[in-house]
Amino acid sequence: MTCDEAEILLQALIDGELDAGHARDVENHVEGCPHCAAMLKDYREMSKAMADDGVRYTAPPALRARIEAALPQPRQLQSRRAVLRGFAMGSAVSALAATGLVAIVLRHDDMERIQSEVVSAHLRSLQAGHLTDVISTDQHTVKPWFNGRLDVSPPVIDLTAQGFTLIGGRLDYVDARAIGAVVYRRRQHVINLFVSQTASTEHRPARIETIQGFNIRHWSDRGLNYWAVSDLAKDELADFGERFESSMRSGTAG
Repeated sequence: MTCDEAEILLQALIDGELDAGHARDVENHVEGCPHCAAMLKDYREMSKAMADDGVRYTAPPALRARIEAALPQPRQLQSRRAVLRGFAMGSAVSALAATGLVAIVLRHDDMERIQSEVVSAHLRSLQAGHLTDVISTDQHTVKPWFNGRLDVSPPVIDLTAQGFTLIGGRLDYVDARAIGAVVYRRRQHVINLFVSQTASTEHRPARIETIQGFNIRHWSDRGLNYWAVSDLAKDELADFGERFESSMRSGTAG
């Protein structure tokens, strides 16, 4: 483990958010790295100080009023509802509504919030016992497990031969909706592939961004949104996404 990787996970270690394997890796690195050991000590002292009631700050009413004034007003919210009603008039979305499916319509100004929630879901998964609901390296075991638990079951692809080991799947929640997460591992790095339904069937090319020290590769295809999240380097995460998309095009998905 490098110092850059350890620094990302130090806070999660303090908060007890890492599984046993990741916690052990960080602790082993800290034992042999004076720089990270000092940083961990500083973080722990800071957390202890912040827990003291004497340093807590209560926001004044004026600040609350300013924040509320900056939030979307009822007219803006009504406008969003009108947009959603307009989508509902289309035959495709009407068919979804008739079968009880819910389409996630993402606006550009929602993207940053959604990606932050995806990173939070990734961090939650690193807690002990939270990574998988079904453990299997067999795509034909993981794929059927989602059936009946989600309206649209995410595609599951075995990329073990390409260096990305399928280890299972689970249900998670993003934007207050149930979402499927297919879990892979690259060496000691976890990759969560979150999959949700979208109203659009057009293909949107992949983009990679970094949020809170984690890389996110996001793309859309065939009515599904994909977010691959990991602390892997961007080039390796891009390689994972390209191999996944290539397998989807060749029809090898489970």
